[in-house]
Amino acid sequence: MKIFKVLNNNVAVALDDYGDEKIVMGRGICFKKKAGEEISPEAVDKVFSLSEEEVSNKFQALVQDIPIEHMVLGEEIIAEARLRLGKHLNDMVYISLIDHVHTSIVRFLEGVTVKNALLWDIRRFYREEYQIGLWALDLVEERFKVRLPEDEAGFIALHLANAQMDQEVMHNMYEITRIMQELVNIVKYSFQISFDEDDVYYYRFITHLKFFAKRLVERNIYTEDDNDGLWEVIREKYPKAFGCVEKITQFIEKKYEYELSKEEQLYLTIHVERVVNKTKK
Repeated sequence: MKIFKVLNNNVAVALDDYGDEKIVMGRGICFKKKAGEEISPEAVDKVFSLSEEEVSNKFQALVQDIPIEHMVLGEEIIAEARLRLGKHLNDMVYISLIDHVHTSIVRFLEGVTVKNALLWDIRRFYREEYQIGLWALDLVEERFKVRLPEDEAGFIALHLANAQMDQEVMHNMYEITRIMQELVNIVKYSFQISFDEDDVYYYRFITHLKFFAKRLVERNIYTEDDNDGLWEVIREKYPKAFGCVEKITQFIEKKYEYELSKEEQLYLTIHVERVVNKTKK
């Protein structure tokens, strides 16, 4: 590989044999080197290939200020998440998660901890991501002899959930999670039930709520289809579930000034009916 641009002693933008840009990392690989010189493959510890130019530029700026050990740690967490989740994570996760892990370690060493107000809900709604977050805390402790609080596992989980939804703004994920929690509570109190969080119907219900909340936060109106006939059938067949959805509709309109279409009410009624019916059995 040839150096295209030196970022610091440990990181460079390099060109591979096909002329494609890569961000390469290795201890001292750029020491006393300049653009145009070769980098030995044996000296490279990590190679990052980011498809979007904007993301690549942000990542290049980020790596100049973060220790190589924190970069490697963040990349390992992302690799583990890709393996466990089996889902696409957008490239922005390299910026958001690595920066967060670095900042959380520095913050903790300075005696500053941040409470995660959504931790309990994150455990419920993003269970796989949260388990990866706990694994990440073990990895941080193993590498740096620092035990970060459980709140950080929740923050890591949100970054991973965010990356699956092609979101670039982290605060969206907080809002999405809060909306999900509000809607789950309306269903729980309407039917006076507790959910089996291991049940497949609960998982489907939560998934539906996640994408509904995403549309709400982004102010995307669900395209209305001509389903008046089906809407009336569902309304009559599942009156209790529909009554619950009416409460949700009123709550959303009042708090978020977002009007649920009949299509959204229809599918939400079906999911509420399924999860409640399964829970009562």
